[in-house]
Amino acid sequence: MNTNTPLATKIGIIGGGQLGKMMILEAKKMGFYINVLDPDHTCPSSSICDTLIVGGLKDRDAILKLAEISDVITYEIEHINVDALYEIEKSGKPVYPTPASLAVIQNKLSQKRTLLEKGVPCPDLMEVNSVKDLLEAGEKFGYPMMVKACLGGYDGKGNFLLRSADGAQEAFDALGGSKTPLMVESFVDFEMEISVLACRGQNGDIAVYPVAQNDHKNEVLDLTRVPANISSEISQKAMDVARRVMEIFGGVGMFCVEMFVTKDGGISVNEIAPRPHNSGHYTIEGCSSSQFDNHIRAVAGLPLGCTKLIKPTVMKNILGEEGENGKAVVTGADKVLAIAGAKLHIYGKAETVPKRKMGHITVTADTLDEAVKLANQAHLDLKIKGGK
Repeated sequence: MNTNTPLATKIGIIGGGQLGKMMILEAKKMGFYINVLDPDHTCPSSSICDTLIVGGLKDRDAILKLAEISDVITYEIEHINVDALYEIEKSGKPVYPTPASLAVIQNKLSQKRTLLEKGVPCPDLMEVNSVKDLLEAGEKFGYPMMVKACLGGYDGKGNFLLRSADGAQEAFDALGGSKTPLMVESFVDFEMEISVLACRGQNGDIAVYPVAQNDHKNEVLDLTRVPANISSEISQKAMDVARRVMEIFGGVGMFCVEMFVTKDGGISVNEIAPRPHNSGHYTIEGCSSSQFDNHIRAVAGLPLGCTKLIKPTVMKNILGEEGENGKAVVTGADKVLAIAGAKLHIYGKAETVPKRKMGHITVTADTLDEAVKLANQAHLDLKIKGGK
């Protein structure tokens, strides 16, 4: 292989979960060598990466070790050591998305302030450092309002819907306000939750995917359907916002912009993830080039692939079930795979626990209603139980 081509690049991925694994599956189609850093030697990526470094995602030395054996660094999770990424970048080795963009996005308060300063529609917000601040926010925004931990948090963790002043102390304590910076956002009376995936190449080209409509259960994504049931005007508005976000952060690689469609037909940004996203799994079967394909293309300096939707597509998450802890045992796969248009993705996590993301089902069909029906049927047939 010609060592001057992008395909000779050794890609280092911080995080070896399902997102990292799906990056690798696409990277291997193009012949890349993949190094992974993860604290679990049995992580989903462990079975297919070329080199696995076992270490913490915030461990400076482990991250620098990964960089030593890689030509470019990317990541599948944003809760990592950004200072170590700055060190790698200063040494002359590229990191995508950039440490500068990650540093802003990691903190939800700085993320939203940046967006508001650039005119991107977001909920009104306020920094809070005490229960008194929470009460002042309540007077300003009214109830209910959303209290968030500025750092960390995912799948609803780190959020607290404060319904009245009586719950201010509970909200402050539940989110660890004495140790963790908090913020409040005004409540968005939304019609639906949507997300738009966008990818930016090293040359500045931006590819935007169709708008996805997302259904959540207990704060965790349950089902994604594409195309979203919105007007062409709202769809274009959402895609324009995603493109604007990519320009603001100068990101290279995949970003996901989660948004609300308000009842008056407006758009409000909820959160940004500087990486491939759960709501983008539909792109593997539903689009010409998946989010993982385009992420690898971007970080390697290759042209971006087509984001066109091939057919109506639905993605259904497979979560660990209540009362099922232990070694993951999959049943019903034969029934799922007997359904026309259904694809099964099992992430390879050794242990199942309630609400843990263990896999997903994708269904493509001639109509969205048919895809939804088949995805829900497939989900009923599949079980992941805890064995010994």
